Amino acid sequence: MTSTAPPPPPRDRIPAAPDRVELPTGAAPDDNRFVNEDLLPVPLERRDWTTYNFAALWVGMAHNIPSWLLASGLVALGMDWKQAVLTIALANLIVLGPMLLTGHAGPKYGIPFPVLARASFGLRGANLPALIRAAVACAWFGIQTWIGGVGIFTLLGKIFGGWANAAEIGGQPWTLWLCFILFWALELAIIYRGMDTLRRFENWAAPFVIVGALVLLVWVAVKAGGFGPLLDQPSKLGWGKEFWPVFFPSLMGMIAFWATLSLNIPDFTRFGAGQRAQIRGQSLGLPTTMTLFALLSVLVTSGSQAVYGEAIWDPVQLVARTDNVFGLLYALVTVLVATISVNIAANVVSPAYDLANLAPKLVNFRTGALVTGVVGVVIMPWKLTETPELYIFTWLGLVGGLLGTVAGILIADYWIVRRTVLDLADLYRPGGRYWYTNGWNWRAVTAFAVGGVLAVGGSHSEPGKGPFPADGLIPFLRPLADYGWAVGLASSLVLYVLLTGRENVTPGSSSGPAAR
Repeated sequence: MTSTAPPPPPRDRIPAAPDRVELPTGAAPDDNRFVNEDLLPVPLERRDWTTYNFAALWVGMAHNIPSWLLASGLVALGMDWKQAVLTIALANLIVLGPMLLTGHAGPKYGIPFPVLARASFGLRGANLPALIRAAVACAWFGIQTWIGGVGIFTLLGKIFGGWANAAEIGGQPWTLWLCFILFWALELAIIYRGMDTLRRFENWAAPFVIVGALVLLVWVAVKAGGFGPLLDQPSKLGWGKEFWPVFFPSLMGMIAFWATLSLNIPDFTRFGAGQRAQIRGQSLGLPTTMTLFALLSVLVTSGSQAVYGEAIWDPVQLVARTDNVFGLLYALVTVLVATISVNIAANVVSPAYDLANLAPKLVNFRTGALVTGVVGVVIMPWKLTETPELYIFTWLGLVGGLLGTVAGILIADYWIVRRTVLDLADLYRPGGRYWYTNGWNWRAVTAFAVGGVLAVGGSHSEPGKGPFPADGLIPFLRPLADYGWAVGLASSLVLYVLLTGRENVTPGSSSGPAAR
């Protein structure tokens, strides 16, 4: 019987894609240089994450010790609590924009971040942004794991006593190393079971951590008899000329805190039941949670000032002041859950996919997660956290600039150049429309190089407080360094569109780089 199926569309045009697309049976290329099971699109029947799943994901990721300490860092710079909370709220509203734009490809095509990057960078060129994102995630994984291990060590030391006086190995008590290693192993055991296990963990971790934070608030309020001194302290900067030079680099730093996820959010949204689920879930979960968590940290710290005569910004150190064993155990479990929920979701999922994209034949999702765990230890995160200037300002500023540059290219390609229309099979096929020149798109690489130089070329440090010259790596770019994320995103987006050419703006055009 003669088939009545219509012929495939011409190779130089892509028909407008429906809201949700999947590869037809047998259409997946079998070239294991670019394909494995974890990189292929998620089938429609497995795209079942709801609004609650995405909101819970963000609640679980936002409630962690570094997030708690964000407001304290801004107050230390001279802001009052209102200015600090406002800065954090605005930063998360801004970063939500690229988060939703890059996340759109997930529910529609079911693809992870490194596969989406192939549309703009090329099948081989996508390894450039993927490895940058993976390196950042591995470093964050190590830092978060060390912070979590220290929290466990502190609380267990309060319960059992004597832990801090144990024999030292490498300059630290062996009991601290034990907490770090056990915590590290627990994280990898959870992620090794796959994304469904992660979703279930985040679903119950989110409300548990919220309850834990509220319990801490009530406990401090009862002991303090109310919140006082800190909320009454005026800003040291005011709202004039001294405020803005601190506000803008602080805003970029707060944006950079989640700039990593604005790239690889398709790793999660690819499991979404639709655009509404990811848009509502992220909009409900990210800006509201981060703002409320910042406010909560300020209120609790205010109470600590009233109770102990000093502002204790670290929640672990605050809880360690109590002698209630039940309270300490509850706090210990809360620290465990909070740190695991953010570290696995934010810092293991992405490099697992990114490393799989580098060598699909050798590396799958689970192998990539294990490699991430090993690299996170090898980088010695205890060294990265020794200097606050290096950890907070230099680290976030540099990372934010580079990741903003990649985000600009992804958004320009997917939304402006292709109008959200992709040839799904060609994302895995050498010689297809995304092969460009031997797997690399020089336009994306050029936009990344130029945007990256503009974003981080002016990086500078105070004498003795960082790795950069005081007048900047490239002195005339120093004024741009405080706006690295915004400069990187805007410059790379504009340059990529200009290099691609107006003839390629219409989806399916036979001219321009998409068809070469």
